[in-house]
Amino acid sequence: MLNGLWLGFFVVATVSALAQWLVGGNHAIFASMVESIFAMAKLSVDVMILLFGTLTLWLGFLRIAEKAGIVDWLAKALGPLFSRLMPEVPRDHPAIGLITLNLAANALGLDNAATPIGLKAMRSLQELNPSQTVASNAQILFLVLNASAVTLLPVTIFMYRAQQGAADPTLVFLPILLATCASTLVGLLSVSVMQRLRLWDPVVLAYLVPGALILGGFMAVLAGLSATALASLSSILGNLTLFGLIMLFLVIGALRKVKVYEAFVEGAKEGFDVAKNLLPYLVAMLCAIGVLRASGALDFGLDGIRHLVQWLGWDSRFVDALPTAMVKPFSGSAARAVLIETMKTQGVDSFPALAAATIQGSTETTFYVLAVYFGAVNIQRARHAVGCALLAELAGVLAAIGVCYWFFG
Repeated sequence: MLNGLWLGFFVVATVSALAQWLVGGNHAIFASMVESIFAMAKLSVDVMILLFGTLTLWLGFLRIAEKAGIVDWLAKALGPLFSRLMPEVPRDHPAIGLITLNLAANALGLDNAATPIGLKAMRSLQELNPSQTVASNAQILFLVLNASAVTLLPVTIFMYRAQQGAADPTLVFLPILLATCASTLVGLLSVSVMQRLRLWDPVVLAYLVPGALILGGFMAVLAGLSATALASLSSILGNLTLFGLIMLFLVIGALRKVKVYEAFVEGAKEGFDVAKNLLPYLVAMLCAIGVLRASGALDFGLDGIRHLVQWLGWDSRFVDALPTAMVKPFSGSAARAVLIETMKTQGVDSFPALAAATIQGSTETTFYVLAVYFGAVNIQRARHAVGCALLAELAGVLAAIGVCYWFFG
């Protein structure tokens, strides 16, 4: 799947570039594509520099959590649920605790913590994988859930809107929450269909129903807060949770007689080893994405959608928000740039800018996650992971557009 997908990026980019050269007379298109290849290769190294520090830091703290028994406790608490969703993973396997920590970090918008935890979980799942190059069912479910995880506190989106002068930076909070819930639900359902998981199992419902009720209550409480209070709560809760996790690991580790410094260094060394193995996968994927963007293929797609929407007689305001949706699966930095550009050109509180912010907060960089997570364990055949992740991504985009029409008219 990844081989065909990667080759497809270059084929589509070539067709688009030829059309621009032969029909549009753009003689500089191939120069732009070559320049983009080198720019993406440089960006891959820049990303790796950030990953080196982040992975080293968090895998160091995770080693303390492992030796303190925190990961094992989470594995036992959620063992009955994951024994249904991931039958090939033993109930007390440490991967379950790591998966739980990763999803919790994603929900709180703690991206810096989520990625190294997720990589650690993927490597733990690989220990149970009978194949060295083919993704297991458990790895696929984890990746799809990670790529479509519910975001309770989209702090970065609030920050972007505040920087652009929005009167109410948190205006998109509830739309993002609703859209990301739709994305996660579709991701879980699509994987359950492909893997024939029984979501109506009483044990599964015993975990999911209370979680849904808690989420609903949380939304009800937050809906009653003012914009100022909501923004303040989001920032405080995110940072407090992040630092609280660190202190929790250290305190419990000390109480359990763990040599915390030595454990941290041991885990940090592993983080360094994981990070250095990611560069070839990042270069491959980001260069393909760069060529696709530079060729104008994304612009062709956007113009086609606009003409189709106008032909159908629908409201076309949402089309101006689609560039964010089109680049988000490929590059988070590109999506952020497109979002900010939309805010500047359309107005930070315009419908396209609100829709773009909601899309940005409720979807994930699917191909980046795919390259990093599967690249870390040398998975080459993704099976149905790409299809299910993209279906969840599409659900998030459609839900974001629908919710924005509901909230903002």
